[in-house]
Amino acid sequence: MTITAAMVKELRERTGLGMMDCKKSLVEAGGDMELAIEELRKKSVLKAAKKSGRITANGLLGLKTSEDLSRAAIVEINIETDFAAKNEKFISFVSKVADAVYNSEEDLTTLMESGLDEERETLVQEIGENISVRRAERLSAPEGGCVAAYLHSDNLKGCLVALGSSKSDLGRDIAMHITAINPMVIRSEDISEDTINKEREIYLSQAQESGKPEEIVEKMVDGRIKKFLSEVSLLDQPFVKEPDKKISDLLKEANCEILSFCRLE
Repeated sequence: MTITAAMVKELRERTGLGMMDCKKSLVEAGGDMELAIEELRKKSVLKAAKKSGRITANGLLGLKTSEDLSRAAIVEINIETDFAAKNEKFISFVSKVADAVYNSEEDLTTLMESGLDEERETLVQEIGENISVRRAERLSAPEGGCVAAYLHSDNLKGCLVALGSSKSDLGRDIAMHITAINPMVIRSEDISEDTINKEREIYLSQAQESGKPEEIVEKMVDGRIKKFLSEVSLLDQPFVKEPDKKISDLLKEANCEILSFCRLE
């Protein structure tokens, strides 16, 4: 019998186990869902599954960068408690996942199926807390460019930023700024119409409560939209280390362009 992705997903949801364990169990059970669950119950692997419903509210970020700053990867891995996040085996696992993401072009799900999920489940049993590999990002720079990275000292938030030139010090400053201020986009025109329309709807509702004439209300809303765009767009934000300068000013001085960024927290 063909084992479909939907079957694997259902078994995962019902047991909390990893993809590889679920797929293997379904194959061994000939596609019989109940039989697969029954067999899994006989195995110690379900010790990890019992913890799968627990909330993983703590964790760490992992970072891997190339020596020439042409490529970098960042991952977020969660665990239940701050105490367990300091476990050396957990820290080592975070580093291993970051390395795997860095060294591959595969998506995170595929990478986990290649053996990392089995290691995660083993670690769950050893540490005694649920662990979830939440998300991962990687960036590459074109020739002549660089990928700068910043990871806050607590390893709880960080950023990658790709620049069109090899200004690594500037890139690190901007990555630090993004980590601290959390812009939505590089430039205001990158913000989706849906996002702007939702904000406009909120501002309109608020402005109408003032009881002012419609034309005044519209001007109020337009002003708030303009302010919103400048606050969430990286290029328009005051540089966190020099508030009298915008990020766009720094880039202009350095004759440099931001190509992309990603931020995890």
